[in-house]
Amino acid sequence: MASEGYVEQTSADYGRGYSADIETIRKEEYPLLNETIYLDHAGTTPYAKSMIEAFSRDMTSNLFGNPHSMSLSSQNATQRTDDIRLRVLRFFKADPEKFDLVFVANATAAIKLVADSLRDSDNRGFWYGYHIDAHTSVVGVRGMADLGYQCFESDGEVDAWIQELANSRTKAPKLFAFPAQSNMNGRRLPLRWSEQVRTAAKASGGNVLTLLDAASFVSTAPLDLSCEENAPDFTALSFYKIFGFPDLGALIVRKRSGRHFYRRKYFGGGTVDMVLATGAQWHARKENSIHERLEDGTLPFHSIIALDAALDTHERLYGSMANISAHTAFLAKRLYNRLSMLEHWNNTRVCQVYQCNAEYGCSITQGPIIAFNLRNSSGEWIPKTEVEKLATVQNIQLRSGSVCNPGGTAHSLGWTGPELRRMYTTGLRCGDDHDILRGRPTGILRVSLGAMTNMKDIDSLVSFVEEFYVEKIPPIVSLNPPVAEDESVGRHFYIESLSVFPIKSCGAFKIPEGKRWEVKSEGLAWDREWCLIHQGTGAALNQKKYPRMALIRPSVDLDRGVLRITCGTMADQVSLEISLGWEDTSFVSTSLCSNSAKRASTVCGDQLSLHAYASPVVSAFFSDFLNVPCTLARFPSQTANRFSRPPRVSSTWKSKLRNFIMPGSFPPDFPPPAREGRNPLLLSNEMPILVVSRSSVNRLNETIKAKSKHGSDASKAVAADVFRGNIVVAERLVKLGDVEEPYAEDLWSALRVGNEQLRIDVLDACQRCQMVCIDQFTGQRRDEPFSTLAKTRNIDGKVNFGRYAALSREEFEGVEADAPDRRTVMVGDVVIPEYDGN
Repeated sequence: MASEGYVEQTSADYGRGYSADIETIRKEEYPLLNETIYLDHAGTTPYAKSMIEAFSRDMTSNLFGNPHSMSLSSQNATQRTDDIRLRVLRFFKADPEKFDLVFVANATAAIKLVADSLRDSDNRGFWYGYHIDAHTSVVGVRGMADLGYQCFESDGEVDAWIQELANSRTKAPKLFAFPAQSNMNGRRLPLRWSEQVRTAAKASGGNVLTLLDAASFVSTAPLDLSCEENAPDFTALSFYKIFGFPDLGALIVRKRSGRHFYRRKYFGGGTVDMVLATGAQWHARKENSIHERLEDGTLPFHSIIALDAALDTHERLYGSMANISAHTAFLAKRLYNRLSMLEHWNNTRVCQVYQCNAEYGCSITQGPIIAFNLRNSSGEWIPKTEVEKLATVQNIQLRSGSVCNPGGTAHSLGWTGPELRRMYTTGLRCGDDHDILRGRPTGILRVSLGAMTNMKDIDSLVSFVEEFYVEKIPPIVSLNPPVAEDESVGRHFYIESLSVFPIKSCGAFKIPEGKRWEVKSEGLAWDREWCLIHQGTGAALNQKKYPRMALIRPSVDLDRGVLRITCGTMADQVSLEISLGWEDTSFVSTSLCSNSAKRASTVCGDQLSLHAYASPVVSAFFSDFLNVPCTLARFPSQTANRFSRPPRVSSTWKSKLRNFIMPGSFPPDFPPPAREGRNPLLLSNEMPILVVSRSSVNRLNETIKAKSKHGSDASKAVAADVFRGNIVVAERLVKLGDVEEPYAEDLWSALRVGNEQLRIDVLDACQRCQMVCIDQFTGQRRDEPFSTLAKTRNIDGKVNFGRYAALSREEFEGVEADAPDRRTVMVGDVVIPEYDGN
């Protein structure tokens, strides 16, 4: 069963050597973590408040100039850079007589610098070997290896290769790269390999070098380069993984290996003593040091100077990396033990931890990273993205996917290269939500600990898994009892409200009562015809990233032919009007211009060609409100995969037609429903119309109130608007004793609406995300209703609420052209559901 009553004494290693109690350090130095469980230290660790303050004082008290000058300010910057370079080498116990340090953007830049230089050092190129646990940036070097490459799929393969080196007589350069610590599961690899490779290469007279990716390792462990003979030739790392700031990296070079940089073809400003720009290609590189040869252009000297404050603060708070290593090793062991103990009601393990035979708590073989997936009581995998969604709602920050470790992740999950290539051709992409394919996970969940991680973080994560994923009783087989045929016919359903969302991810336009609204194959007329796109990336904005979009409220004024947009609260609203027509600009506000430029944009993962409004007034209207550079864009009126604009009609008929049909084009912002025989990976899971049940919303609120404590339920109840449905269907209870039937929509196959019995097919369930936690009236985030939905509406690992629907194909067959009201709906229309099997 679950780990109820689990007790483990706090170890002496918990915060050992720290300047104060870890809770005090958290409170004073990391206020941004007060409301958050941060468990992604392998990505970056948070920075201390006092470090930023110290750096700020340094910047405001000193004038630093470009180091490539002789001015006092420049010399000040040069001196500080030289001092900090020496200080960083000593931080890693590297003798400055035997090692040099090159400042780069990050560990990836350091790795690429080695590869570029090695390729230039010999006209034959070089051979490359790398460990399967390597980061993507290490794997990427293989494309530059002209003499071939090899991926070592186990430590044993590496050891066997090293033994063979003694018999190798080739003089061509070879580079072997491996991580000091897997950034996927925290396994620490043998650092002895650098010495063994060097010894074997000497015996054969070979030219073999080692590259250590230390980025993940140095975040929580001391890197000791005091012995030159045991050290790698090249060591890559990133400082933000240790200190949180600055965003800077380094390449530590063993000086005896520096000759491999001498033939590097590229040179930048500051790396040469003289260069001829015309005539013969000649330049004289600087000879004083390796870093002078390699640090192209002006160094990020302000970031380098920030390392002074980072090192000071780190030492003051934590004492040493050894203290951090002991602290995080204890917490990792505690977390591993507690997750491993979690069981369902039938004694099935909840967590599958990808441990690779390392021992948590042993800092030699294992770092403070846990890679895992979750299973339900039937042994089925729980989708990783669904776990991450719910964790986000609960203010728990972790990471999911292949975590930039393609070999380690694929090996742990049992995927082969050919299998992954086939999955790619059917739509699988890094970072997408195709979580389970062929019964196997496509990625993992990763939690990684850091210097300021505390016991509460660990306990909160375990409690989260226990609360939402440990099944303490057998699951209910069916969400709803079968609906008797006489009951389904006798029930009186009706349309309670109709909504369209003219601008994707913005507020709803509630269709007035008494107004008939056209339904097209693409959905309700004017639904998601526009979107907001980022002016830099071209990607469509969404409420998950920009919750204030909920306060942008468009309304369709058919009589005037304009889309009226208001932003903000009632007390401080601004408005804008845009013409509904593509050609007709007379309805645009006089201060605006409807000119548009065609540009590519990404909407819901699809590449589309949109018409972006060129007017600076339009872009400023939205950019100022959201505080993000964006502009309005409209889906094209006719493209190969979109729908044609309506025929042009004379102005005499325009006003009459407005009473019956909707003008304009109404393309969907999602691909059409899946066709038979198509692979589902190629398709979006979105559909033209979203139907929400009022009875289901009511039941959900009852559940939220029931689990709330001390009468705090009133503030947690949610409005139906958070589900952003196009059609809200309610029940009219006709006789005494009738009760609502929540989630009856799970069994609907179609709806017959209104006097004309318009048929709308009910399709897939709507899979929900954190967006339902955004209050559509205030733009504020909260944890409900997603937290309750995750417990009550978790079906096959997905959180479902509401149903997607589309106008039935039969509505386009044999319908009289002069029956304009046929394909319309209205608030109050009677709805007759058709049930599966009827």
